[in-house]
Amino acid sequence: MTTKTTDAPSRWQRFLNSDFIYFFKKDKVAIASFTVFLLFVLTALFAPLLSPMNPYDLNSIDIMDSELAPSWMEFGDTRFLLGTDDQGRDILSTIIYGLRISLAIGLFAVALQLFIGIIVGLCAGYFGGRIDSFLMRIADVQLSFSTMMVAIIVSAIFKASFGSDFYSQYAILMLVVIIGIAEWPQYARTVRASVLAEKKKEYVEASRVMGLKSLRIMFRHILPNCLSPILVISTVQVANAIMSEAALSFLGLGMPVDQPSLGSLISIGFNYIFSGSWWITAFPGIVLVTLVLVINLLGDWLRDVFNPKVYKG
Repeated sequence: MTTKTTDAPSRWQRFLNSDFIYFFKKDKVAIASFTVFLLFVLTALFAPLLSPMNPYDLNSIDIMDSELAPSWMEFGDTRFLLGTDDQGRDILSTIIYGLRISLAIGLFAVALQLFIGIIVGLCAGYFGGRIDSFLMRIADVQLSFSTMMVAIIVSAIFKASFGSDFYSQYAILMLVVIIGIAEWPQYARTVRASVLAEKKKEYVEASRVMGLKSLRIMFRHILPNCLSPILVISTVQVANAIMSEAALSFLGLGMPVDQPSLGSLISIGFNYIFSGSWWITAFPGIVLVTLVLVINLLGDWLRDVFNPKVYKG
């Protein structure tokens, strides 16, 4: 007599059959938001293939094409679907490349926030005592200042110390560091609260009895059980980081004009909006608002899904 054995489902199959995917398929807003966000990400990744022209290639830019209206308007040029900016660059191309820079800054800045916030939050919550008090007082001091104030002060110091040329050369790295440093306390406080609840549970006590080191208990056992609030915060923080970059670029403390981000494009176009060249700032602004909106909608959905008391399906 033979017994029929069935293979255990893989991780991918378990994920596809999970409640997370079930609720995602039922929520049309989440599906639409994720689709738009994925479209933005793919557009940014394949910018050289999708862009009509390279805005960094000076040989393809003609100053005589500056401030041309969109192709469907009077005096528009069929070569430029959304018109051109003050330098003669195609608006559609600068938006595509600007989207790549804005997303890169947002994602890497959040990665830095995660790194600092998780380490500080884990140490504060797990060890407690003076370490907790010291780390949380630092976070409280940081939170007493607004994010934009910290970002403006730090970016101004960078520019004054190293010069505008150095800042322009390493603008993306500078903005990632500035925005990442300004927002890490959000993660630290959230992780600390989760750790305080988790470290009293039996599996942590069992790990200590087995003689496991503190670092292994913190990162291998406690941290995986704190991922739900971290994931929710991360979606919101990506949107906040993109908006912070846009605000700094608008104030002249972000990306230089020769490296277009969505914020710098809006800043450039704002100088020409009253002269009739509204498209220079309008189209990047629409893309920026749409990007931030879909990320925030995804964040709201994740918050509800990970909170069974709130989510109703």
